[in-house]
Amino acid sequence: MIIGLDDTDSKNGMCTTYLTAVLIEKLKGYGTIKGYPLLIRLNPNIKYKTRGNAALALPVELNRSADAENVKQLVTSTLEEMAVFSEENTNPGVVFIEKTPQRMQNDLSLFSMRAVQDVLEIHEALELLARHGISYRGYKNKRGLIGALAAAGFALCGLPDPTFELIAYREKERWGTPRWMDEDSVWAAAATPGTWDTADYENKRIVFAPHSPDPILFGIRGRSEDAVRCAFLMIKSEPVERHVVYKTNQNTDMHLISAKISDVQDDRSYILDGRVSKAPKTIEGGHVIFEISDTCAALECAAFEPTKGFRHLIRQLRAGDEVTVYGSVKERTLNLEKIKINSLNLYESRNPLCCGKRMKSMGRGQGYRCEKCGATRKEPVTESLQRNISPGFYEVPPSARRHLAKPLVRFDMPPAASSCAH
Repeated sequence: MIIGLDDTDSKNGMCTTYLTAVLIEKLKGYGTIKGYPLLIRLNPNIKYKTRGNAALALPVELNRSADAENVKQLVTSTLEEMAVFSEENTNPGVVFIEKTPQRMQNDLSLFSMRAVQDVLEIHEALELLARHGISYRGYKNKRGLIGALAAAGFALCGLPDPTFELIAYREKERWGTPRWMDEDSVWAAAATPGTWDTADYENKRIVFAPHSPDPILFGIRGRSEDAVRCAFLMIKSEPVERHVVYKTNQNTDMHLISAKISDVQDDRSYILDGRVSKAPKTIEGGHVIFEISDTCAALECAAFEPTKGFRHLIRQLRAGDEVTVYGSVKERTLNLEKIKINSLNLYESRNPLCCGKRMKSMGRGQGYRCEKCGATRKEPVTESLQRNISPGFYEVPPSARRHLAKPLVRFDMPPAASSCAH
């Protein structure tokens, strides 16, 4: 049986991963988890999300098929006890997949990927559930069924580029209080090979712990269970109630769609090639905006203030630079997650020099005149530019990284290998 869950949390407390962690413990009497529980990040631009738009899936091998109804009852009663139904945007959903014919696998594979890259409607989930006779329970407006079905689909069909996250949970009496952990031990753990985004070195910040009053103490991300457990063992903190290692699609760029600028829609995420057509400008709030274009269309791109030093790079772009941008689109503006500078414009057209100064333009198409000696020139001159940036890949810092954005450290990361004695 595959159990899919979504939308049980709120902005101010609870967490669907914690509900899943509790269920893992409760389900031990009925069977075992096959492989890993799955933590699936869905489209990060959905307006209905509470925080990180995560859905969970539990692949359970039951001891007895006769226990299926008891398991469903246990899951739904636990959800009803723990979910935050008072939150307007909390609309829980749970699905139970018991049979997996090929047609169902094909449909779920497409649906699950769309849930990460596109905008789905509740009726699409309900139609798919009805088509394949999948058992489910939806609450309030039932929007959580979208994520629950998508997560279950990935548990059934697999993840092409999995990563891992070890999430440690707080004792319940500590929820809502300041988190305590020894910072020196966190910085030491951040250097564990095969892990990333525990700390932001450039901005001198620890970033693996949330600030909201939810049950999570911290989460360690890495390429393998061994890597995240190795880092976990190094951290000194307040007591951990429980911890779970999840297989995830985090830090994979799964949300990104390769497209042309003319194909861009709001609330989706893209990889786009273009040429800088309007130079960067800094606007109120410290955000940096520039425009890229191709032969058919143009689009504004933004490095927002939380990206900190990344903005210094963006300010150095010039019209004519060839780039590939990565990020999510809202209101026809792409929020940069990464940028690849493919080539730099190393030349610019300028007014000619004469008598130690630039000639003045006499008007469009009328050439240039020297104010001192009166000499004229018909054409501007092309001069070489000194650039302080180089072609290559650049990314926002970990403190500004979205859950799905793939950090550059993963691009050349070797296969996982055991590195820590337990």
